[in-house]
Amino acid sequence: MSGSSESKAETKDSLETPQGASGLSVLGISKGFPGVQALDEVSFSIRRGEVHAILGENGAGKSTLLKILSGALQPDSGRILLDGKEIFLRTPGAASQVGIAAIYQELSLVPWLSVAHNLFLGREWMVGRFLMSKKKLKEKADEVFSLLGLSLDPSAIAGNLGMAEQQLVEISRAFSRNAGFILMDEPTASLTETEINLLFGKIETLKKAGVGILYISHRLEEIFRIADRVTVMRDGKSVYSGAAGELSLPELIARMVGRSIGNHYPKEAIEPGELLLEAKDGVSGEEGLTLSLRQGEVVGLAGLVGAGRTEWARKLFGADPDPKTRFRICGTEVSVSSPRQGRDLGMGMVPENRKEHGLILGRSVLHNITITIMDWLSGFGIVDRKRQSAVSSEYIGKLSIKCPSDTVDISTLSGGNQQKAVLAKWLARKGKIIILDEPTRGIDVGAKLEMYQQMNALCREGKGIILISSDLPELLSMSDRLYVMHEGRFVASLDKKEASQEKILEYASGLNYGQTIRNGSEGI
Repeated sequence: MSGSSESKAETKDSLETPQGASGLSVLGISKGFPGVQALDEVSFSIRRGEVHAILGENGAGKSTLLKILSGALQPDSGRILLDGKEIFLRTPGAASQVGIAAIYQELSLVPWLSVAHNLFLGREWMVGRFLMSKKKLKEKADEVFSLLGLSLDPSAIAGNLGMAEQQLVEISRAFSRNAGFILMDEPTASLTETEINLLFGKIETLKKAGVGILYISHRLEEIFRIADRVTVMRDGKSVYSGAAGELSLPELIARMVGRSIGNHYPKEAIEPGELLLEAKDGVSGEEGLTLSLRQGEVVGLAGLVGAGRTEWARKLFGADPDPKTRFRICGTEVSVSSPRQGRDLGMGMVPENRKEHGLILGRSVLHNITITIMDWLSGFGIVDRKRQSAVSSEYIGKLSIKCPSDTVDISTLSGGNQQKAVLAKWLARKGKIIILDEPTRGIDVGAKLEMYQQMNALCREGKGIILISSDLPELLSMSDRLYVMHEGRFVASLDKKEASQEKILEYASGLNYGQTIRNGSEGI
């Protein structure tokens, strides 16, 4: 590889698959985009029958590498070998023909088609040569789901499924191709612990069948559970490759970010101030729990997938208005009928699905950061471009958003930097209440730390944060108090000292239903 000795890969075993050996190898792969060198002479291999994890911060080049191996992008230089023979993956179809299937972090289902149609889209010949009946399609889909041990409805419309169920359909589609190599980009980001265990069990089955798996995840604890070997990438280069478990978690992180990170959850203790928010869940009667939020507080919202956390937050913000969701802001009872009204009441929301609900793809970083304050930047229909640019530059600097300039398309940024841009647009509005729905989903350890530090800064400024997260260690560490939801209801209010993963899961699964811990609020 080129560059200094620091940029060269540290190896514990061979990065290359020898000529004639069984595996998929990339040798000296490079890929550049305008202003960015995404990959710089990257080399590693995936052996048949192993899980090879690729680790690195957002922007390290992991997703670009996956797209090259899946035929979605072509490298500028370098070679790809399959069982020792050079192959050329000019299209995704070409990759599929040689037995490579990809599961991307961003879902690719057709939302208006059924689950079964999505499963065999482009491969209808597998269901019926001349006539593809719905009955036959359902039977074939049921065969795949039975093999995986899943209970998905083949006739359900894909767009009506939750994020976790859509991810399972993506995984099922890749598995159904009988691929020799499966590329997985953040496959567990939206899955519950039960679903993760199910996926890992299937991965073990595939390994025994000789399938090689490339596995990208920011959940580093998963790597020690599932991976056989790891390659660490930083700034487009492969900087370490070796057997999983040879490095400790802190050592892996240090190689990923180029520095040592001490406390993964740097929560500051801040004295709560005035009451900002009181809100019901929209289901409970007058005796139900009331969520309260004060200045300087982080209130966590826990629950299993489907518990209604995101739905409740969207009602609160006005994205899905519901007259039953009653609440007070700074002591005044209000009703929110739109996100614009929520914004004007001092609320901001960083949504779970940033690309669908948080960003305007195809527009610049500048436009995305300032979209919430266009009414402040405009007069008589004319935008003050100088002020707009100044605001954009201010928050790019404050949040360390990495981009060549604020005029580039927001979609060209890495996931972590896109997430920062979503947060920036609400910081620019200077609201009092910030709702963070899975704010660290799909971002790397360094970007997570920056998000936590920004949460501390917001609390010091007297803002209140509602944190929704499926990552229980994150929720327990970064919250001052927690509420647990089950079937759309607040079923428990827990102080930080009494909260534990076990107690949260008991309430979240309904085991303690009817024994709710009251939080002492008067109700509204």
